Amino acid sequence: MKKSFKQIALDVIKNEYEGLQSLSKTIDESFDAAIELIYRCKGKVIFTGIGKSGIIGRKIASSFSSTGTPSIFLHPSEAIHGDLGMISDKDVIIAIANSGETVEILNLLPYIKDRCLKMISITSKPNSTLAKQSNIHLYIGKFEEACPFNLAPTTSSTLTLCLGDALMIALIHKRGFKEENYASLHPGGTLGKRLKNLVEESMISKDLPFLSEDTSIIEAIKIINKKRFGIGIVGNKKNVKGLVTDGDLRRAMLNFQENFFSLSLEQILTPNPRFIAPHVKLTEAKKQMLYHKIGCLLVGKKTDLKGIIQLHQIKF
Repeated sequence: MKKSFKQIALDVIKNEYEGLQSLSKTIDESFDAAIELIYRCKGKVIFTGIGKSGIIGRKIASSFSSTGTPSIFLHPSEAIHGDLGMISDKDVIIAIANSGETVEILNLLPYIKDRCLKMISITSKPNSTLAKQSNIHLYIGKFEEACPFNLAPTTSSTLTLCLGDALMIALIHKRGFKEENYASLHPGGTLGKRLKNLVEESMISKDLPFLSEDTSIIEAIKIINKKRFGIGIVGNKKNVKGLVTDGDLRRAMLNFQENFFSLSLEQILTPNPRFIAPHVKLTEAKKQMLYHKIGCLLVGKKTDLKGIIQLHQIKF
């Protein structure tokens, strides 16, 4: 019976999942040694590989560079036609070849040996030429490609990419690489905005929904509806006494029912609302709001209110 496309997709995912499970069993002291070698590298990390291995190598090199480990990709065929000049004596080579017998990479070995360069290889063949001539070999385990002919690089590419990600994350921990370091290397796009924008750049500071303590419930509802913040701030910029939220009003209505409209704001307000400093990153503001399950934070402090930041304003 012919398989449905859905079943083919599930089979591919199952195949690659099992490959990843196998990969997890290969991680040993050679992984630690690779991290130490890369960490001690005084130059750059040079990835090389051909075909799909090369594509994966480019991705890993890019990930390394964006997380504090300067890296480039060197095409092995271009290398022997002049691009070997990119390599310095301080560099570390990471060669990727599933078989460990890729001719274009093996052609680089005499040069690597002559320069006494350190090399890490990533293969599925521990007894291959490349593995044996490397300082450190990282084994991606036994698997079958998801390709029905066991030919097209599929599972092997996934395993290599995963191993590369593991190296990158381990190096982040080894270097103590922080969010602000990442931000300095990635200032553009949504990630740059997420990592660099501050609360004060997005807060609302004008026409805030202030309520006085003697404001009636009906008037408070009118002001909250008009301002469209979902809250009313009891007090003023120099003395914030609390917040009245939509939730406070609903709970008070249920609890006091016919006496609801005779309540004072002091009876229903939320005292000691949460503040955040204006120079804090938007990521931290979002994290706090999600953690405390609230929709906004006051910016500044009780005696010096600067504005309001709302969860829906943060678009990442």
